[in-house]
Amino acid sequence: MTAFMRTVFVAGLLIGLAAPFAATQDQDVEGSKDHPLISRYPGSYIAKYLTKEFDEFALPLGPVDVENTITKNQPLEGKITRIVYVAPAGRTVLEVFRNYQDALTKAGFETLFTCGPQGCGSTIANAYANSGDSADYWGPEHGIHYISAKLARPEGDVYVSLLVDDQGPDSRTDAELYVIEVKPMESGLITVDAASLANDINRTGHASVYGIYFDTAKADVKPESDATMKEIAKLLQGDSKLNLYVVGHTDNQGALDMNMDLSLRRAEAVLAALTTKYAVPASRLKAYGCGPYSPVASNDNEDGRAKNRRVELVKQ
Repeated sequence: MTAFMRTVFVAGLLIGLAAPFAATQDQDVEGSKDHPLISRYPGSYIAKYLTKEFDEFALPLGPVDVENTITKNQPLEGKITRIVYVAPAGRTVLEVFRNYQDALTKAGFETLFTCGPQGCGSTIANAYANSGDSADYWGPEHGIHYISAKLARPEGDVYVSLLVDDQGPDSRTDAELYVIEVKPMESGLITVDAASLANDINRTGHASVYGIYFDTAKADVKPESDATMKEIAKLLQGDSKLNLYVVGHTDNQGALDMNMDLSLRRAEAVLAALTTKYAVPASRLKAYGCGPYSPVASNDNEDGRAKNRRVELVKQ
């Protein structure tokens, strides 16, 4: 069996410890289950569980600074599974963490970043981009340990983000595990046509476009955007007097300066594609970036953030 097909069996490493806890194991939250690649520490139960078929995640690759910001991260997109385990009473943070760390290494995962109580940084609220919890603590007073790891696979890489601390019920050790399975988004689900764009512009002065795709934190227009780009070109070809502002928008995740720059670069990329690939005169278009300043939905959840990441066509 090749490395990328092996399952990380933490229980297999600790099989001798499992029996004493079996009779008193707490109940898993309804609908939860272990990830097929990574099992639980024996005797643990699942306190929280969430899975999303496609979402974004900022994988920590550096400690937390004095401003409670992760100093370095890697943006990821794909299927995300979040599992929070509570370990048996009496098991230490270090003991649980080392068993996960050893299991990941034996399964072929590459360690990208790891830190302990003295190296992770100061306390931080919402250390994980998708957790939705009020606080995770990165500080020596809690004896926390963290690891980011990667498993390269032909069918798509897998990343693991694991935080082990003593913030479980009754100060028990808990392990917050994210598994991110990188895969392309299912595209082609939203279609636009020149007529609907013209109707929106005539009615409101602008039209939101969601069929233009970019990789996370990048500004290159992806090939699957072609159908939408053709409709924008058709809109302009059908009305020779129509001039447009091409306006990029982002959600509020990440630094403001980064989002402002990204939104402008994405707008400029759309303008460049329209002028070079679809022969739209450059004099009819101007690019602007609004970053997160004009949301159309709440940034408190992924559905809202997805609506805010858009390109708008605004009549000049």
